[in-house]
Amino acid sequence: MRIFDAHFHIIDYNFPIKENQGYTPPSYVVSDYQKEIADLNVLGGAIVSGSFQGFDQSYLLKALKQMGPAFCGVTQLPHTVTDEAIVSLHNAGVRALRFNIKRGGSEDVSKLDYFARRVHELVGWHSELYIDAKHLPDIASTIEKLPAVSIDHLGLSEEGLPHLLKLVAKGIRVKATGFGRVGLNIENALTSIYDMNPDALMFGTDLPSTRAKRPFTYTDIELIQQLFDEEAVDKIMYTNAFKWYFKSPSSNI
Repeated sequence: MRIFDAHFHIIDYNFPIKENQGYTPPSYVVSDYQKEIADLNVLGGAIVSGSFQGFDQSYLLKALKQMGPAFCGVTQLPHTVTDEAIVSLHNAGVRALRFNIKRGGSEDVSKLDYFARRVHELVGWHSELYIDAKHLPDIASTIEKLPAVSIDHLGLSEEGLPHLLKLVAKGIRVKATGFGRVGLNIENALTSIYDMNPDALMFGTDLPSTRAKRPFTYTDIELIQQLFDEEAVDKIMYTNAFKWYFKSPSSNI
């Protein structure tokens, strides 16, 4: 079984790390990640910037060089960033912009409409939202009109699932990640999202599972294998995310 790890973090204390909501993460460098996935057939993935990394790009650029061209970056940027800086990050392997609504550390959601459209038009990036889906109605009218958006960690809550599914029906993608941090029926969420749109779910390990009640385990993968047939498993574990990050429309830079 091939895997595209659509969501994991690299935490390198050679670069700026700041406390977030009283939390400071443990060190977790590229070699730590590579050891942890050594027994998995990970063929590519997305390194995601965390709240504790703010707008620092230096750690991400180093990690992308270490991981190689099969991996890409998801970064946080201020809306005042120049076009030249965005293009430079794109050329270094960054493929998405993150809005961390739950934890902060990113640009404010009030800039979502402008900024998501700007990066998509300029370099073809999608935007990723870390948000409890129970809050989606507050911004749903904005999200559903954007060119490309994904939601982290199954939307986190049972209360939010109906709101999430409404957006899935309109093309929003969902990361099948962070099973140890969500407060919902994971089996029902996975099957409901897949039934709504088979292209929507994108698996990720969420390593090193910062602040999660329990870290990622291989049983998270086994659960997906138990719920879906072989074709669906390949879409969720690899194809959907690979196409989302590497085959989505972008400008000819």
